Amino acid sequence: MNNNGKVYLVGAGPGDPDLITVRGRNLIRQAEVIIYDYLAHPTLLKLARPEAELIYVGKKAGQHSLPQDQINQLLIDKSRQASIVVRLKGGDPFVFGRGGEEALELVRADIKFEVVPGITAGVAVPAYAGIPVTHRDYASDFALITGHEDASRTGTSQIDWPALGSWKGTLAFYMGVKNLSMICTRLRKNGMADDTPAALITWGTTPRQRTVTGTVTTLPDLAVKHGFAPPAMIVIGKVVTLRGQLSWFEQRPLLGKRIVVTRARAQASDLVEQLNRLGAEVLEFPTIRIVEPENLQPMHRAVAELNRYQWVIFTSVNGVDSFFKIMHQNHYDARRFGPVKVCAIGPATAERLRSYGIIADLIPPRFVAESIIEALTELDDLSGQHILLPRAELARPELSQNLQTAGARVVEITAYHTVADEGPREEVLQALRENSIDWITFTSSSTVSNFLEQIDLKSLTEKNMGIASIGPITSATIKKAGLKVDVEAKEYTIPHLVNAICEKELEKKH
Repeated sequence: MNNNGKVYLVGAGPGDPDLITVRGRNLIRQAEVIIYDYLAHPTLLKLARPEAELIYVGKKAGQHSLPQDQINQLLIDKSRQASIVVRLKGGDPFVFGRGGEEALELVRADIKFEVVPGITAGVAVPAYAGIPVTHRDYASDFALITGHEDASRTGTSQIDWPALGSWKGTLAFYMGVKNLSMICTRLRKNGMADDTPAALITWGTTPRQRTVTGTVTTLPDLAVKHGFAPPAMIVIGKVVTLRGQLSWFEQRPLLGKRIVVTRARAQASDLVEQLNRLGAEVLEFPTIRIVEPENLQPMHRAVAELNRYQWVIFTSVNGVDSFFKIMHQNHYDARRFGPVKVCAIGPATAERLRSYGIIADLIPPRFVAESIIEALTELDDLSGQHILLPRAELARPELSQNLQTAGARVVEITAYHTVADEGPREEVLQALRENSIDWITFTSSSTVSNFLEQIDLKSLTEKNMGIASIGPITSATIKKAGLKVDVEAKEYTIPHLVNAICEKELEKKH
């Protein structure tokens, strides 16, 4: 009886981590062992279980971390130790991914396997460059060809160059930058017209994507002129002429910009997602972690005595989450608030309250103490009012002081506090050394303070990068540290922070 585990040959897609299949994503989450390639996006590996074994066997041009026969044996060995082994391969396993060779070795070793197809670069990369590989008026056939054929194995080329030279549709060559000149020359010698449109696309579907277009005659020189290097896709055919009208991905306002996000890991997803959607390459450098206070008794007491307050003011999403966690532990839900009015500082906080079933009675127009007091006093006479303020341990005192000045009886409780995050950050440190960062974003004073505790201030002042702040309080902390604030959000929200960066980049272009 075969008691071995199972190997899943999973296509990671062409580069953009969102282009992996649902099946592939689920298997990464379940895997005990993941054996991955150079072109498998690091974001996909973050889906893995904490205890999963991650093994890199990547191959760059001329650099193999592990020969193919050793990779084959590794798959066999690991399948005898684990029940789910994922072989994560760029693109599709069976399209120039040597997945067929690996599958045959598994069959010979009596190892069960499954193939999970991926979106292949030959289709996806041209699409991201605005080049449809087929079109009724331009191309009714489409060929995928390896660009670095190993002719030494057979002694002769297996590529039918005469057929390709007379091809009327679209040709897509994988991994052909090194042989670009030879490919174009062979096509022309075999009958292809010198003015046949051609494109070279590097790092397709990622924020690093660049495209150059020309003809089979001019493309090799253009590739050298613009410094194109692997990984890259060569596309040849009349469809290339459609790029001028259909280019969409490279029009994104932040394409190729490297932006550091210093927000807490648990909160960073919305900012990361918005920046990614606009074409940025995001480097996460979480400086803080949100943790619950050591003493939770004040929170439990506040929940139990909630009906004694006229107002509860939530100043952040973290405060909302922490408060409702205690509510749920005490078997309460939104009904516990009864007639108590709720103030939410900012639309994100209001939206989080809504997710728990509470619609805020007040969202002040500006998220500073003076505006909050002004908005509250327009709604209510605060004299003698009992106000509950669940917030961060080291929150600024101005709000509580101003409420008391207005006659309110304020009870402040620590709903959460922040600690320095010690997660991996080598990628950001290396980018700083290379001066390849375009923006650093700060969403609170604590992100500024904790970032500067880990980064040499002098190294920041000497670099050519922008600093983006979510609001005046954060900006004040940045300036106090001796740094310049290049942009500040008009409203103190993530969307407005992103908009401020986009507007600045647009201003640079003009």
